[in-house]
Amino acid sequence: MAGIGSIVLRRAMSTDTKRMVDKFIRVDHAGEVGANFIYRGQMAVLGNTEVGRVIQRMWDQEKEHMAKFEELIPQYRVRPTVLLPIWNVAGFVLGAGSALLGKEGAMACTVAVEDSIVEHYNSQIRALVEDDPEKHKELLEVIKKFRDDELEHHDTGLEHDAEAAPAYETMSNVIKGGCKAAIWLSERI
Repeated sequence: MAGIGSIVLRRAMSTDTKRMVDKFIRVDHAGEVGANFIYRGQMAVLGNTEVGRVIQRMWDQEKEHMAKFEELIPQYRVRPTVLLPIWNVAGFVLGAGSALLGKEGAMACTVAVEDSIVEHYNSQIRALVEDDPEKHKELLEVIKKFRDDELEHHDTGLEHDAEAAPAYETMSNVIKGGCKAAIWLSERI
Protein backbone atom coordinates (compact mmCIF):
# COMPACT_ATOMS: atom_id res chain seq x y z
CA MET A 1 0.00 0.00 0.00
CA ALA A 2 2.86 2.41 0.78
CA GLY A 3 4.10 2.06 -2.81
CA ILE A 4 0.74 3.19 -4.19
CA GLY A 5 0.62 6.07 -1.70
CA SER A 6 4.01 7.33 -2.78
CA ILE A 7 2.98 7.15 -6.46
CA VAL A 8 -0.12 9.21 -5.72
CA LEU A 9 1.98 11.64 -3.65
CA ARG A 10 4.48 12.08 -6.49
CA ARG A 11 1.66 12.86 -8.91
CA ALA A 12 0.19 15.36 -6.47
CA MET A 13 3.48 17.30 -6.22
CA SER A 14 3.85 20.51 -8.14
CA THR A 15 6.76 20.79 -10.54
CA ASP A 16 8.67 23.02 -8.11
CA THR A 17 8.07 20.62 -5.22
CA LYS A 18 9.11 17.63 -7.34
CA ARG A 19 12.32 19.46 -8.32
CA MET A 20 13.05 20.24 -4.66
CA VAL A 21 12.42 16.66 -3.50
CA ASP A 22 14.48 15.24 -6.39
CA LYS A 23 17.36 17.57 -5.50
CA PHE A 24 17.19 16.60 -1.82
CA ILE A 25 17.11 12.85 -2.45
CA ARG A 26 19.86 13.05 -5.11
CA VAL A 27 22.24 15.05 -2.91
CA ASP A 28 21.47 13.09 0.26
CA HIS A 29 22.07 9.80 -1.52
CA ALA A 30 25.38 11.14 -2.84
CA GLY A 31 26.34 12.32 0.65
CA GLU A 32 25.59 8.98 2.26
CA VAL A 33 27.53 7.15 -0.45
CA GLY A 34 30.44 9.54 0.14
CA ALA A 35 30.22 9.01 3.90
CA ASN A 36 30.43 5.26 3.39
CA PHE A 37 33.64 5.69 1.44
CA ILE A 38 35.07 8.07 4.05
CA TYR A 39 34.53 5.48 6.78
CA ARG A 40 35.81 2.71 4.50
CA GLY A 41 39.04 4.71 4.07
CA GLN A 42 39.30 5.35 7.81
CA MET A 43 38.78 1.67 8.57
CA ALA A 44 41.46 0.70 6.03
CA VAL A 45 43.95 2.65 8.16
CA LEU A 46 42.54 2.50 11.69
CA GLY A 47 40.31 -0.59 11.65
CA ASN A 48 42.61 -2.60 13.91
CA THR A 49 43.21 0.16 16.44
CA GLU A 50 41.40 1.21 19.61
CA VAL A 51 39.19 3.62 17.65
CA GLY A 52 38.26 1.03 15.01
CA ARG A 53 35.10 -0.04 16.83
CA VAL A 54 33.95 3.58 17.14
CA ILE A 55 34.48 4.18 13.43
CA GLN A 56 32.75 0.89 12.58
CA ARG A 57 29.67 1.85 14.61
CA MET A 58 29.38 5.17 12.77
CA TRP A 59 30.00 3.43 9.44
CA ASP A 60 27.22 0.92 10.16
CA GLN A 61 24.78 3.80 10.64
CA GLU A 62 25.95 5.38 7.38
CA LYS A 63 25.31 2.07 5.60
CA GLU A 64 21.72 2.20 6.88
CA HIS A 65 21.39 5.78 5.64
CA MET A 66 22.72 4.85 2.21
CA ALA A 67 20.38 1.86 1.97
CA LYS A 68 17.37 4.06 2.75
CA PHE A 69 18.27 6.60 0.09
CA GLU A 70 18.83 3.74 -2.36
CA GLU A 71 15.18 2.79 -1.63
CA LEU A 72 14.00 6.39 -2.06
CA ILE A 73 15.77 6.92 -5.42
CA PRO A 74 13.45 4.57 -7.37
CA GLN A 75 10.45 5.23 -5.12
CA TYR A 76 10.53 8.93 -6.03
CA ARG A 77 12.00 8.29 -9.49
CA VAL A 78 15.05 10.42 -8.83
CA ARG A 79 18.13 10.32 -11.03
CA PRO A 80 21.25 9.82 -8.90
CA THR A 81 24.12 12.23 -9.42
CA VAL A 82 26.52 11.26 -12.19
CA LEU A 83 29.33 12.32 -9.85
CA LEU A 84 29.09 9.19 -7.65
CA PRO A 85 32.33 7.64 -8.99
CA ILE A 86 34.18 10.85 -8.12
CA TRP A 87 32.64 10.99 -4.62
CA ASN A 88 33.58 7.33 -4.07
CA VAL A 89 37.25 8.02 -4.73
CA ALA A 90 37.25 11.40 -2.97
CA GLY A 91 35.52 9.92 0.07
CA PHE A 92 37.98 7.06 0.39
CA VAL A 93 40.98 9.37 -0.07
CA LEU A 94 39.60 11.81 2.51
CA GLY A 95 38.90 9.01 4.98
CA ALA A 96 42.24 7.26 4.57
CA GLY A 97 44.17 10.54 4.38
CA SER A 98 42.64 11.89 7.57
CA ALA A 99 43.21 8.54 9.31
CA LEU A 100 46.90 8.64 8.36
CA LEU A 101 47.08 11.63 10.73
CA GLY A 102 45.95 9.27 13.48
CA LYS A 103 42.76 8.91 15.48
CA GLU A 104 42.58 12.67 15.94
CA GLY A 105 42.77 13.32 12.20
CA ALA A 106 40.01 10.81 11.46
CA MET A 107 37.82 12.31 14.15
CA ALA A 108 38.53 15.85 12.91
CA CYS A 109 37.36 14.75 9.47
CA THR A 110 34.20 13.28 11.00
CA VAL A 111 33.44 16.45 12.96
CA ALA A 112 33.92 18.69 9.90
CA VAL A 113 31.85 16.52 7.58
CA GLU A 114 29.05 16.00 10.10
CA ASP A 115 28.94 19.70 10.96
CA SER A 116 28.34 20.45 7.28
CA ILE A 117 25.78 17.67 6.92
CA VAL A 118 23.79 18.65 10.02
CA GLU A 119 23.54 22.20 8.67
CA HIS A 120 22.55 20.83 5.25
CA TYR A 121 19.87 18.51 6.69
CA ASN A 122 18.48 21.34 8.84
CA SER A 123 18.02 23.54 5.78
CA GLN A 124 16.21 20.69 4.01
CA ILE A 125 13.94 20.15 7.01
CA ARG A 126 13.05 23.84 7.03
CA ALA A 127 12.25 23.79 3.30
CA LEU A 128 10.08 20.68 3.53
CA VAL A 129 8.16 22.02 6.54
CA GLU A 130 7.68 25.34 4.76
CA ASP A 131 6.36 23.58 1.66
CA ASP A 132 3.96 21.10 3.36
CA PRO A 133 4.96 19.01 6.39
CA GLU A 134 2.13 16.52 5.89
CA LYS A 135 2.95 15.91 2.23
CA HIS A 136 6.61 15.34 3.12
CA LYS A 137 6.02 13.41 6.36
CA GLU A 138 8.01 10.29 5.34
CA LEU A 139 10.96 12.23 3.96
CA LEU A 140 10.99 14.55 7.00
CA GLU A 141 11.13 11.56 9.36
CA VAL A 142 14.05 10.07 7.42
CA ILE A 143 16.02 13.31 7.26
CA LYS A 144 15.40 14.17 10.93
CA LYS A 145 16.55 10.72 12.07
CA PHE A 146 19.65 10.85 9.89
CA ARG A 147 20.41 14.42 11.01
CA ASP A 148 20.29 13.22 14.61
CA ASP A 149 22.63 10.31 13.78
CA GLU A 150 25.05 12.72 12.08
CA LEU A 151 24.95 14.99 15.12
CA GLU A 152 25.82 11.99 17.27
CA HIS A 153 28.80 11.25 14.98
CA HIS A 154 29.89 14.88 15.28
CA ASP A 155 29.79 14.65 19.07
CA THR A 156 31.57 11.28 19.02
CA GLY A 157 34.37 12.86 17.02
CA LEU A 158 34.75 15.65 19.58
CA GLU A 159 34.75 13.11 22.42
CA HIS A 160 37.59 11.25 20.65
CA ASP A 161 39.97 14.20 20.45
CA ALA A 162 39.16 15.66 17.03
CA GLU A 163 40.32 19.10 18.14
CA ALA A 164 43.77 17.67 18.92
CA ALA A 165 44.38 16.90 15.23
CA PRO A 166 47.27 18.70 13.55
CA ALA A 167 46.10 22.02 12.07
CA TYR A 168 42.54 21.26 13.23
CA GLU A 169 40.97 24.59 12.22
CA THR A 170 42.56 24.57 8.77
CA MET A 171 41.69 20.94 8.19
CA SER A 172 38.13 21.54 9.34
CA ASN A 173 37.66 24.57 7.08
CA VAL A 174 39.06 22.78 4.02
CA ILE A 175 36.82 19.75 4.57
CA LYS A 176 33.75 21.92 5.17
CA GLY A 177 34.51 23.83 1.96
CA GLY A 178 34.80 20.54 0.08
CA CYS A 179 31.50 19.35 1.54
CA LYS A 180 29.73 22.54 0.48
CA ALA A 181 31.12 22.20 -3.05
CA ALA A 182 30.10 18.53 -3.22
CA ILE A 183 26.60 19.38 -2.02
CA TRP A 184 26.21 22.18 -4.56
CA LEU A 185 27.42 19.99 -7.41
CA SER A 186 25.41 16.91 -6.42
CA GLU A 187 22.20 18.90 -6.20
CA ARG A 188 22.62 19.91 -9.83
CA ILE A 189 24.54 17.20 -11.70
